[in-house]
Amino acid sequence: MLKTRELHEVPVLFELLSHPDVFPYVRHKAKTSDEFYFITKQTIEAEENGELISRTILDEYSQPIGTINLFDIQGNYGFLATWIGQPYFGKGYNKLAKELFFQELFFTYQIEAVFMKVRKTNTRSLKAVLKLPYVALGNTIYPNVYNAVNQQGDIYDLFVISKEHYVSYHQFAQAEAAASDEEVS
Repeated sequence: MLKTRELHEVPVLFELLSHPDVFPYVRHKAKTSDEFYFITKQTIEAEENGELISRTILDEYSQPIGTINLFDIQGNYGFLATWIGQPYFGKGYNKLAKELFFQELFFTYQIEAVFMKVRKTNTRSLKAVLKLPYVALGNTIYPNVYNAVNQQGDIYDLFVISKEHYVSYHQFAQAEAAASDEEVS
């Protein structure tokens, strides 16, 4: 469902990115396919330099449907940016992509926390974030980060997923499942 970014995916992803329900919320906006090729090439190079982590989200037929990225990595922290094409809204891809990406970030790259800044007006993204059982509102927990992302006004809510909360949630869920299995036996 996730793979490293490749230039041959640009035409499909550009078409999905251009939709008016997607384009306003994409971090690196491209108005032409050539511009998106350039941005993708820069993204691939930045990952090779250890500046970010970027993956293409695939559907069950291995077709590109969006991207998920960790930008602005400082130490063991970074900012998540995800977008999925409009035809794939509401089908569970976002949650599954985040789950797989967090696994990779926390256990392969040793990231300690992932920040998400979500426009207060972006209802779709706010609903998606709040479906994650291990997310915390970071507005007061990380006031310096919250203020940094809101320098232009009170535009974003800040959410955080820490490795500690992520691991604790999954350990609890596994323990619950094991206990449930024992009750059935």
